[in-house]
Order: sequence, then C-alpha cells, then structure tokens
Amino acid sequence: MAALRSFILLLVTVLASMAATGTASFDLRAELNHPYAGSPLSRYEMVREAASTSKVRRAWTAARLANACGGRGGGTSAPDVPVTPAGRSFYTLTVGVGTPPQWHTLVHDTGSDLVWVFCKLVGGGATPTDPLYDPGKSSSFAAVPCDGKLCREGEFQSKNCSRNRCLYTYAYGRGQTYGELASEVFTFGAHHKVPATLNFGCGGRFLKADIFNASGFLGLSPDRLSFVTQLQIPRTTGPIQTTSFLNNRIGSNTYYFLPLIGVSVGGKKLDVPASSFAGTFVDSGYTTGALTAPALRALEEALVDALKLPRRGSSDPDYDFCFQLPRGVPMTAVPAPPLVYHFEGGAAMVLPRESYLAEPSPGEMCLVIGVDSQPVIGNFQQQNMHVLFDVQNQKFSFAPTQCDQI
Repeated sequence: MAALRSFILLLVTVLASMAATGTASFDLRAELNHPYAGSPLSRYEMVREAASTSKVRRAWTAARLANACGGRGGGTSAPDVPVTPAGRSFYTLTVGVGTPPQWHTLVHDTGSDLVWVFCKLVGGGATPTDPLYDPGKSSSFAAVPCDGKLCREGEFQSKNCSRNRCLYTYAYGRGQTYGELASEVFTFGAHHKVPATLNFGCGGRFLKADIFNASGFLGLSPDRLSFVTQLQIPRTTGPIQTTSFLNNRIGSNTYYFLPLIGVSVGGKKLDVPASSFAGTFVDSGYTTGALTAPALRALEEALVDALKLPRRGSSDPDYDFCFQLPRGVPMTAVPAPPLVYHFEGGAAMVLPRESYLAEPSPGEMCLVIGVDSQPVIGNFQQQNMHVLFDVQNQKFSFAPTQCDQI
C-alpha cells in the first residue's frame, strides 16, 4: 500500500513574516494527519472512496467558481447541489487555538481561504475527538471590529455588523458556516511549538454538509482571509523546479492557477490543443485530480499504447478507465511510464505510477485522474512531493521526495 502510506507524513517548511509586526519570523514543520488514519477500510476501499469524494469535490469546485464569478454576495448563484467539501479524503492538521492552547483538528485546504473553528460563542458543537473551542478560556481572544481590514475586505456569502461585531456567513458550494470574525493565537508545529496571531472565524455549525471529525478549516488559498496571506509568506529557495502562478494575470484568487501547457506519457506529448489546459489549478482537497475531456481522452489512448494491458470494466462506478492486471501480479510490479505535466517556463512535474494509477480491487489497475471543466492537480499528484506556494512572489515550486522517510 505504498501509494497511500506516502500520504501519512507531509512536512511543510515555511519562512513566514508576521503580518502584525512585520519583523518576527519562524520555521514551521507541521505534520498532517492522513485522512484514513485508524480507519478499518481496506486499501481497495480507500482507493474507491477517493474517487467518489473527488466527484463530490468537483461539484463543490463548480459551486465555488460560480460564486467567484458573481461574488459571494450576489450575482451568479452557486449550483444547488448537496456538497461535502472533500468527503473523508482530506488531510487535517492539529493546531492549538488560544492561550493556553486548546487543541483542534482542522481541514487543510488550498481551495478555500477562511480559517475557522467551531466555537462556543456562537453555538458551535464539539466533535467526537475535539472539545468545543471556548474563547472565554483564552487570554488572547479578541473580536475583530467592523472596520477591521479583513472584515472590510473578506469575501463572504453575507456579512453584517451588530454592536461592532463582524458577523459572517461563508459558503462552500451549498454547504456553509457562520460565525464571528475574531483574532486569536494559533500554535503550530510538530517538533517545536510556534505561535502565530491570526484573524479567524469563531464558527457555528457547518450547515448542509459534513466535515466528519474535524473542528474547522485552515484555509490556504491565495485569497485575503487565508493563513498564508495573513502571514505574508515569502520565497524559500532550493534545488527545485518553479513556475509562476497565473492569479495576477487572470485577476482571480479563488484557487492557485498554474500555466500548464502540455502533458506527456513516456516522453511523448499528448496531441491536444493548448486550450485544453486553460484554468489549471492546484487543490489539496481534490483527491484524484482532473483533466479536461480532450486531454483525458488523449491520455487514455497513450496509456493503452504504453501499458500493453487488456482493458476491463471497473468494479467501482467512480473509475471509468481500467486495465486487467496479469493474474497474481499487483499493480506495484507492473511497469508504467512517468506522466509529466509541463509548465510555462520549462518546469516539469514528473509523476510516477502511484500518482496517477490505482488498484481499486485485486486484479484491476485504473486511471485515477477524472474529467472536469478545468484541469486540477489534486493530492494524488502531490504525494511524495515537496511543494512551495510562494504567494508573495507568485511562484509555485516543487521537487520529488520520499515524505515517509523525512
């Protein structure tokens, strides 16, 4: 089960300048929790659920983009679809909230920007694993006034001020959360504890959706409210490949958009128009990743030619393109060419077999990448990869690594 084991540990190295002072900095190494840690599911069940939750994420993405086009406060409305942000296949991070720290598990999400925690102040609820955050027990909690910068500039579904309190509703597709914008000390770090003061949502219930046992979200998108934007994270250098974000060019901070210009299999580029890669973005909550229909068809044809294995129908309806493995041979023993994503400027993300193929049941090997209106680099593609989101210099950098050996 090497493909899923490699998700267990992800260390993120960050050099961050604190927005509040402009002077403090820290090196943060944080361990993410595997979405199936302690789960009784078999590896085949995990792979099948990953495909199912990616379809849910696809609906959530469409709703968010529709909201972004018209603004959360009006204009184009989101599709009225039942949405769970990422099913159970999301990574979480355990952080301390308040002084002294109250420990909570937050969804790690590059596809949204609000940092929020279920909060006693506005009627939030405890989870089976986390107590309810109580701001009355924290000496560092402070309400954000209506004239506060993030209250004024944050993009919420709705917002109002009552007695100078910044009250909001924030949308995730059809799902939504509500609460009061506040300031609090968050404590991060796996090996040493690092405090950082953030504006966040002191949140109530999560409506019309489910985040299972998590207590809230750590939003990591490039938009105004996110963890990385508030801390003004600058560039870190190293022997890695780099391309530029397109956010400034296209005028959107909904996701981290990238200039993907081509895809190749085993050294042979797919023969598809460049428009097939327009709007590519990175999303840690989109498990399997996606390509547009023309690019996906070309990829499937290239894999048929490269793998020389018989096609078969999948045992799981969420996988549409599968091969029959030789009798008694696991997927890990079958040679497969690297899949390469080519970016503007010459950077190339080389993806091994485990980053684009999976074994949802014994004897079958399926392409995990699905179809969507825009290409998505999901967390399957990011496994065993050091990635750097440099929001200050608008750069995306990456380098292969063995995360479980760090």
